[in-house]
Amino acid sequence: MPTSTTPLDLLLVPAWLVPVEPAGVVLEGHALGLRDGLIAWIGPRERAPAATEVRELPDCLLCPGLINAHGHAAMSLFRGLADDLPLMTWLQEHIWPAEARWVDEGFVRDGTDLAIAEQIKGGITCFADMYFYPREACDRVHRSGMRAQVAVPLLDFPIPGARTPDEGLHLAIELFGDLRHHPRITVALGPHAPYTVNDENLEKIRVIADQLDAPLHMHIHETASEVEQALAEHGERPLMRLARLGLLGPNLQAVHMTQISDDDLALLVESNTSVIHCPESNLKLASGFCPVERLWQAGVNVAIGTDGAASNNDLDLLGETRTAALLAKAVAGSASALDAHRALRMATLNGARALGLEASIGSLEVGKAADLVAFDLSGLAQQPVHNPVSQLIYATSRDCARHLWVAGEQLLDEGRLTRMDEAALTATARAWGARIAGNE
Repeated sequence: MPTSTTPLDLLLVPAWLVPVEPAGVVLEGHALGLRDGLIAWIGPRERAPAATEVRELPDCLLCPGLINAHGHAAMSLFRGLADDLPLMTWLQEHIWPAEARWVDEGFVRDGTDLAIAEQIKGGITCFADMYFYPREACDRVHRSGMRAQVAVPLLDFPIPGARTPDEGLHLAIELFGDLRHHPRITVALGPHAPYTVNDENLEKIRVIADQLDAPLHMHIHETASEVEQALAEHGERPLMRLARLGLLGPNLQAVHMTQISDDDLALLVESNTSVIHCPESNLKLASGFCPVERLWQAGVNVAIGTDGAASNNDLDLLGETRTAALLAKAVAGSASALDAHRALRMATLNGARALGLEASIGSLEVGKAADLVAFDLSGLAQQPVHNPVSQLIYATSRDCARHLWVAGEQLLDEGRLTRMDEAALTATARAWGARIAGNE
């Protein structure tokens, strides 16, 4: 065990240190020390203990790594394939046929690599994924050094990699067992949506999730038509149906939730279910507006996700957070709704809570994993820096991510990937684009 006299592995000295917890705090003249992949010390720079390496980060804001709480990583290879269409037209006439034609293990391998690299370069240290061939996605996360929750997709009909719902459940159980002790990968069950999974299969999923104590990741109340269709077919709203089947609870991550009645809100609060807000995908598909401020004030944990690059069209969580903050003000009719500090919290600690990882990531606290990002605020567009957190949320692009660490390992150094070959990733993505477009 390290002692108080054991040197830190690395001491980081930023211009501003934003721990997220406690809330609303910005520390100047402070440093953060790493040892064995964990945050080992935080305090005034002049009191810093000895360190093997000291890294000055002038003009940089150091904060927890961003957490992208919902996406479909491999769909990055479908970026821009079918734009400006409503959700069901986009899915049924374009995306599902393209997936049937192209998705295999190689597609998931290359698409996930592309998504991981894009996210690292944008300040994201952890992401939640739900897509086909999840074992391949887990392998890419393992190789990259990144952190992720990988949900095994579960639907009533055949999907790539699982011919039946029971085959999908078997895969989920097997993958969960294989990766139970992985330091950076969590396996979740991913029932796609209430309209693609029947009651019998939802009950099977609930039983297995309870037995494994596994997270549940599900698209819920994404559009008004989804809710209307559920009322017509089942006589109840999807969230009420899930409550009746016992799926609501702290392990459920309810993605989208653009349609929330008073009864829905009461169910979310009572069950301690987290909501994953994906504002740009919802805006682009005209799916509706998640009432973030109303949820927040009621005590619901709200995290943020990009959704997949096929419907966004990027994996820019910093930009997503800005959109979320602005949209929350318009929806609430209040300029003070979702201020900059709370927006950053939504993209960090709230995401960790939604994924059940708040004990290890999401804030800068001694003992937590050293998942960190340093954003450079020295640019013209950030001047003058009256409030660094406001500048980060409202005036800074993801291209300002300069350095990033996951569990103490640096994956981004001066804006360059340390473990991935950006030129090779770009060439591979272009080759896939040519194949999909029929140019090969």
